[in-house]
Amino acid sequence: MMLTKKDLKADYIIANPPFNVSDWSGDLLRKDGRWQYGTPPAGNANYAWIQHFIYHLAPSGQAGFVLAKGSLTSKTSGEGEIRKRLIEADLIDCIVNLPAKLFLNTQIPASLWFVRRNKTTRNGEILFIDARNMGHLINRRTREFSKEDIQKIAETYHNWLNPDGNYEDVKGFCKSATIEEVAKLDYVLTPGRYVGLADEEDDFDFKERFLKLKAEFEEQLKEEAILNKRIAENLAKIELKDE
Repeated sequence: MMLTKKDLKADYIIANPPFNVSDWSGDLLRKDGRWQYGTPPAGNANYAWIQHFIYHLAPSGQAGFVLAKGSLTSKTSGEGEIRKRLIEADLIDCIVNLPAKLFLNTQIPASLWFVRRNKTTRNGEILFIDARNMGHLINRRTREFSKEDIQKIAETYHNWLNPDGNYEDVKGFCKSATIEEVAKLDYVLTPGRYVGLADEEDDFDFKERFLKLKAEFEEQLKEEAILNKRIAENLAKIELKDE
């Protein structure tokens, strides 16, 4: 969603902004009124996008958007301080860590952010969901969520929001953390830091797990060989031009 009207205030915002954009005219917008929680760095637009969406939310508005996973931990050029202020302002509602290979146009690991103004429930808390192990590969480069995967994540979030919902922390998957707990971890928003390790299931099959990991490793080796070949070819072209 592109918000172009300066006075627009939306009840709901859903967006998939481009990740880690460096050429966004940041130097020309140093004093922009949208930077209420800190001036984003000129070399990366992630925290400009976050504040852009928040600025255009109505007093009780909600936003959901996709960002690079690095935005959960980055401290570059004041990003960590902006994240701290957003957390302390109780604007962050939920963070979902996504698996790799989920998007066709990028291999960069991504996360879902949900923000909410003027919370009426779950004040001072953030829900962390680690969905890195969810979904299934439809080919060696692409993973997708099933309807059941999407339903599980959505129901977890809605049950957490609802005072009468049937929510409970699940080790290895979801955790409702207080702002104080997040502060103790230096305001890092990576779900894995909070949900802990999942309990091993009783029907754990070592052979099945080993074969799965072996297949994934072999695929990675193939991809590495292809990348190394491309790098060598490009280096050869550069050397020829120098001559």
